[in-house]
Amino acid sequence: MRQLAICSILFAASLAAQTAEDSASRNKPERLEWFRDQGFGLFIHWSVDSQLGVVISHSLVGASDDFTTRFFTELPKSFNPRKFHPQDWAALAKLAGVKYVVFTTKHHSGFAMWDTATTPFGINHTPFHRDIFADVLAAFREQDIAPGIYFSPDDFHWLHSNGVLVDRRRPETLPVTNPGLMALDKAQIRELLTKYGPISVIFLDGPPEGLREESWDLQPNIVVTRGAITTPEQNVPGAPLEGPWEACITMGTSWQYQPQNERYKSGGEMISLLVETRAKGGNLLLNVGPKPDGELPIEQEERLREMALWMFVNGEAIYGVRPWVVTNEQNTWFTKKKDADTVYAVVKEPWRRGEWKEMVLHSVKATERTQVTVLGQNDRTLEYQEKVDPKTTFHQEPGGLHIRAMRTQRLQDNSQWPNPAVLKITNAKPAVTQPRIAN
Repeated sequence: MRQLAICSILFAASLAAQTAEDSASRNKPERLEWFRDQGFGLFIHWSVDSQLGVVISHSLVGASDDFTTRFFTELPKSFNPRKFHPQDWAALAKLAGVKYVVFTTKHHSGFAMWDTATTPFGINHTPFHRDIFADVLAAFREQDIAPGIYFSPDDFHWLHSNGVLVDRRRPETLPVTNPGLMALDKAQIRELLTKYGPISVIFLDGPPEGLREESWDLQPNIVVTRGAITTPEQNVPGAPLEGPWEACITMGTSWQYQPQNERYKSGGEMISLLVETRAKGGNLLLNVGPKPDGELPIEQEERLREMALWMFVNGEAIYGVRPWVVTNEQNTWFTKKKDADTVYAVVKEPWRRGEWKEMVLHSVKATERTQVTVLGQNDRTLEYQEKVDPKTTFHQEPGGLHIRAMRTQRLQDNSQWPNPAVLKITNAKPAVTQPRIAN
């Protein structure tokens, strides 16, 4: 057999940090399995400083007293998102194939996006008044999208109010060294996990000690992501990781809305990120940042709609899947149905409608019961070409599975839909043995 031209075929040992997290984890195995099946989540970064189009929270680190004072006193007075309709967000997310949402209830600045009795620095002290978090939960639950919370143990408002230099990761800024901050964080976690019903996921963006335990005590079925599993930020690991993990990635370069100095990834790039993440066994948590008036930027909506079309056709290859024996063979990436011998081959290379493509998959072996189809199409007709029989054919040889297929479904007017097609291969077996690295 010729050498497979593949990348990332080995399951790597998990990061050292994850080992420490796993040892303290009370995430239930069945809940982690549920989490892995979801595959695709929506991250929403939104806070009071979105009005400035500034990096979320971090502008307070190193800021002058004047800037800091005006941030905490003036920005809440003008935060009034009159175009906030979370039903629109949720409907678009549902169409795009999102299975769970993670909303920033409190970022590092300390601004609370829910109706809280714990701090004056929150949404109930703005002209808007409404409980934004409650509205978001209701909208996404209506679309059957599982609810999740982002929560920062850091709280710059508390630090400033208590005479502590605003910063992150200094010993004097940590909840474990500040009983008052720990008490505030725990009180806020209790509010979030007792007032709003079952929460599926919580993402603790900072020292999790004490807070993840509080979360599990209050809701034993909750999945703690950051703080208990590996959550790489702005990248996908080069090789699969054992167990559940989640890549957190922005559509552009920023987490919160920025009207300038921003470059968005294309919809195709985001689809590729989703495919690569799933091929390596992780979930993709894709971030959006609403504008201060409550609407999503048009660039973000457009990209979610491009993903919606692709997921409408190919979502079967994303949900309830696990890694195949290899992640990819050149530009063809693989996932495998968790409880079946069904392999999905995602062909990430140009493939025009009406064009035959012949390929050899070296890692897949057909059986007597194997069938090969292109997701989304019936393999029976090519529009306006009655004499063309576009049926997919295949045959097994010692060197690999040979497939001949045509892309026939017309998804855009110019017939040049550039995003990947997916081959579904049923009753398939591995043609190679998955190597492993000894620890």
